[in-house]
Amino acid sequence: MLEGEERRQAIVARLKASNLAISASKFAEEFGVSRQVIVGDVALLRAAGEEIIATARGYKLEKIAPETGYVAKIAVQHGKEATQEELEIILSFGAEVIDVIVEHELYGELVGSLHIRNQEDIQRFMEKYRKSKANLLSQLTNGIHLHTIRYQRATDLDKIKAALAEKGILYQG
Repeated sequence: MLEGEERRQAIVARLKASNLAISASKFAEEFGVSRQVIVGDVALLRAAGEEIIATARGYKLEKIAPETGYVAKIAVQHGKEATQEELEIILSFGAEVIDVIVEHELYGELVGSLHIRNQEDIQRFMEKYRKSKANLLSQLTNGIHLHTIRYQRATDLDKIKAALAEKGILYQG
């Protein structure tokens, strides 16, 4: 069993070698420690400057690579039952849902990394949500939230907004 610093360096090495997210549970099993120990290790690594992001699928290193396309934030509002539909609409135009953002009364802006790029990512996220006892961040704000999205053509943003508005999901204020 690896100890502290040695285990943290092994976590970084595994993340660098993988293009896929790796869950805390998988790391815990691999290193013979609890999931909470891994969560603590990742917190220490992030505090030391490692660009580790937590997604619904697990941890990934934030790869600093030139991304193509455009990035924008869209404001939406819906109940938890429309979450999958919202994501599917955005992805139907070839976009990626990078994150979800809510404005919390006490903590200010809260951001959850999503990095949802395809239908499989949506299914994985929704399955994890159904199995967990966790609430969606949007449930803290009466369903109002932002998504940062990446899309390929300048005209895609208007199409995405129009499709969300048609379903009553785009926030109108």
